[in-house]
Amino acid sequence: MTENILQRIVAGKRPALEEAKRTVPLPEMKRRAGQARPVRDFAGAFRDRTKINVIAELKKSSPSKGIIREDFRYMEFAESLARAGAAAFSVLTERNYFLGNLAYLREVTETTTLPVLRKDFLFDAYQIYEARANGADAVLLIAAMLDDARLHEFAERAADLGMSVLGEAHSGEELERILAVPEITLAGINARDLRSFHTDLERTRNLISAVPGDRIPIAESAIRTRTDIDVLREAGAAGFLIGETLMRADDPGGKLGELIR
Repeated sequence: MTENILQRIVAGKRPALEEAKRTVPLPEMKRRAGQARPVRDFAGAFRDRTKINVIAELKKSSPSKGIIREDFRYMEFAESLARAGAAAFSVLTERNYFLGNLAYLREVTETTTLPVLRKDFLFDAYQIYEARANGADAVLLIAAMLDDARLHEFAERAADLGMSVLGEAHSGEELERILAVPEITLAGINARDLRSFHTDLERTRNLISAVPGDRIPIAESAIRTRTDIDVLREAGAAGFLIGETLMRADDPGGKLGELIR
């Protein structure tokens, strides 16, 4: 995996984004976002820290691992994970590397009562409205691919639509940048460096402990065992985004049950 994977992902997304803008111009997408079903409280899913609050991620593939789940029965998995006690969902919508789709997001949000995060690489304000129009209750903003001006702008637009914002950091410098944005209520620490795709759970633990009390710390990636959860929880994590571990399990709902009970 090369060091410029983020640039490659963004470059690969631009043609489809421009086509989407031609098909549904921004004013129409804003109208659809305004008429979408009421927003569910994504951030509220993590306020009870006596529980293990898992964001169950529906993910078919990744750049580093290739196909994770060939039989990607995402609706069946969503139902199973909800019954098993998921606090929220994350749905991949990036097509080229993760084989995601906005249709997955739309269908999951239409059938579940849990709040749902659009997991994608957002670099254009259009994508914020697109997320809400397709039912998202929260969006991910990755500090590594956005300058300060766009972090602030995108977070404000999402908040204006009622959505929660999960800011993602991989370093202390990136954490400081997302903490400087008041609308970013959820501070996500990703163990996977999206420039190299290497993982470091110890770095996650250290950065989680640096998140101030007015934000909600979320641990992301490389969480495989209950021990991983317990270590990160002790450091202060209020939520855990888990994808590959669940998607590789024969029974994703059963695996989630093992992790949280």
